[in-house]
Amino acid sequence: MSTPTTELLKGAAELFPDEVVTSAHVRHLDLPYGAGKFALITLDNGFDHTKPTTFGPGSLANLNAAIDQVEKEAADGGIVGVGITGKPFIFAVGADLKGVELLGRHEDALAIGKGGHEVFKRLAGLAVPTFAYYNGAAMGGGVEVGLHCSYRTVSKALPAFSLPEVFLGLVPGWGGCALLPNLIGAEKAVSVIIENSLNQNKQLKGKQVFDLGIADAIFEGADFLEQSLIWTANVLKGDVAVERAEIDRGEAWDQAVAKGKFIADGKVHGAAPAAYRALDIIAAAKSGDLQAGFDAEDQALADLIMGGELRSGIYSFNLVQKRAKRPAGAPDKSLARPVSKVGVVGAGLMASQLALLFLRRLEVPVVLTDIDQERVDKGVGYVHAEIDKLLGKGRINQDKANRLKALVSGVLDKAEGFSDADFIIEAVFEEIGVKQQVFAEVEAVAPAHAILATNTSSLSVSEMASKLKHPERVVGFHFFNPVAILPLLEIVRGEKTDDASLATAFAVAKKLKKTAVLTKDAPAFVVNRILTRFMGEIQNVIDEGTPVETAEKAIEPLGLPMSPLVLLELVGPAIGLHVSETLNRAFPDRFKVSPNLKAVVEAGKRGFYVYDSGKPELDPEVAALLKQGDSVLTEEQVRDRVLDAVAQEIGLMLDEGVVAEAQDIDLCLITGAGWPFHLGGITPYLDRAGVSERVRGKKFLAPGVASVPA
Repeated sequence: MSTPTTELLKGAAELFPDEVVTSAHVRHLDLPYGAGKFALITLDNGFDHTKPTTFGPGSLANLNAAIDQVEKEAADGGIVGVGITGKPFIFAVGADLKGVELLGRHEDALAIGKGGHEVFKRLAGLAVPTFAYYNGAAMGGGVEVGLHCSYRTVSKALPAFSLPEVFLGLVPGWGGCALLPNLIGAEKAVSVIIENSLNQNKQLKGKQVFDLGIADAIFEGADFLEQSLIWTANVLKGDVAVERAEIDRGEAWDQAVAKGKFIADGKVHGAAPAAYRALDIIAAAKSGDLQAGFDAEDQALADLIMGGELRSGIYSFNLVQKRAKRPAGAPDKSLARPVSKVGVVGAGLMASQLALLFLRRLEVPVVLTDIDQERVDKGVGYVHAEIDKLLGKGRINQDKANRLKALVSGVLDKAEGFSDADFIIEAVFEEIGVKQQVFAEVEAVAPAHAILATNTSSLSVSEMASKLKHPERVVGFHFFNPVAILPLLEIVRGEKTDDASLATAFAVAKKLKKTAVLTKDAPAFVVNRILTRFMGEIQNVIDEGTPVETAEKAIEPLGLPMSPLVLLELVGPAIGLHVSETLNRAFPDRFKVSPNLKAVVEAGKRGFYVYDSGKPELDPEVAALLKQGDSVLTEEQVRDRVLDAVAQEIGLMLDEGVVAEAQDIDLCLITGAGWPFHLGGITPYLDRAGVSERVRGKKFLAPGVASVPA
């Protein structure tokens, strides 16, 4: 029978010809304890857990047809309840984003929102109770389909549960914004929808889902469905009463929304609309009028789907999930050599972090060296202490902790430590002569096949290798601090680096679970070159006379994770100065060495700010050091100048072939500098804001890439 919903979904399906369609299988079973006949709907796209179940128009149509069937059975008295669950390890992970990318009209976007609502709402309207069994990963629409049910259970083994839409530039648009606060209260809902989402899409585990009150019961993963059905039988028989906390619809609701706005302001500074649209719907949901909430979700979804931030968000998502797994320009992985022992030159904080990472991910012997025993002992001690922390948190067991500790060692003699190492990385002082000397010493004792890697942030890999007998095995392997958190690894090909060494570097990066991007051996590579140009232009306008506060505030509309001078503090002014000096030698016309930054470093200051009041304020001692001109710019003028500089630098880097495409620049900024998904890294924003054409006369990306199709 044709209904408005089926027609809506049929029209939408024509726009998504390549959808991976999810089936909704209905099977019947007799519940325990004579509770009656029960219909169980299983969502399954026919693939294993590596291809999670999603909802596109065809998938929604299948679920709609399954509900047609159980609705009739419920009305006829043939069943006492309906359940919905997923295939092994996966419940459902939401809307099919590949299809969303293809939408070019507001009315088509509106149809997607309405289609999801019309199908999911039917679960709440059945004549019998409905149950969602969150057996595995559940995100977005997967979470929301369960919210429309009468009851929910969750597996203790569930690894990931979230409403990530705001992170991508959308709102939970199939009931999340309206239903969740009415289920668990506004404060908890704001935490899930806004705070977790803007906190790099933080995921909840099964127990957290239960503790929040989203699920009514929690069971072990091994027999989760069986236990859920026993519990269902007890609920239907009246032997188990589900009690939920009363929702505070007074001032607490308004305070929760205000807290959400504070969190959004701190993360995106008003630069991306999704969080604020979600908060508007949550605020209105206080009335309990669900249909009004659903209508508001439809409108917000359609508006945001047609906006640049969502397109940039999907573009960013695709970079991190797809491009990152197939690095552009990487040699054939069959050329990679095995790595069964790692050497680390240096035992300072960076070297110790690297040793810990190699140890945890590769689980092979790792040996550190340094110039004296005290430093070596301190480096090994750091690794041991971090392993003890993992043990204390229950992340590893005692056997694993003992095994890892036994694998790490430290020696003074490089010949003793590195004679059988396959991969040796240096993390010593950032000075070319020092690094050349280290590599000469290592080459003399390392096996002929060993890769010699450098963690340099800005120096020439080719120059570092130039005095070696075998420069072909030297590769740049630049991590970002903190090593354990930032995913990016810039892999630098020197002039003589061969394919086998490069392939081995990429294979090691994959085992380290890092996002590897191939870069040419150019000054400061990718992230540091862009950040230095970006921060250098801020420093220039300050030096010329613009107040520090104005220069900093000018960048707020981008919604970056931190302001330029706070970032400088994190990096360290001395390192910032060193990189700017390196780039000044290479490109003196574009990279100046700020006399004020030099003065700050020489004075031993750790940054421009003090935090006596709890928030950053210009350090009076730094203010006294600053020597400024009399050219004062407005925030808008500063912003234009900074963005023009960044666009120019990226254009030059692409012309030089530093990376394969603009997409690699964006991937580096997202994973190495934490730049937001809603910017798409940076090039989609520069295109959208008209900066690219102003500076280069053309956009970085083709129409329809990180933008609405023409």
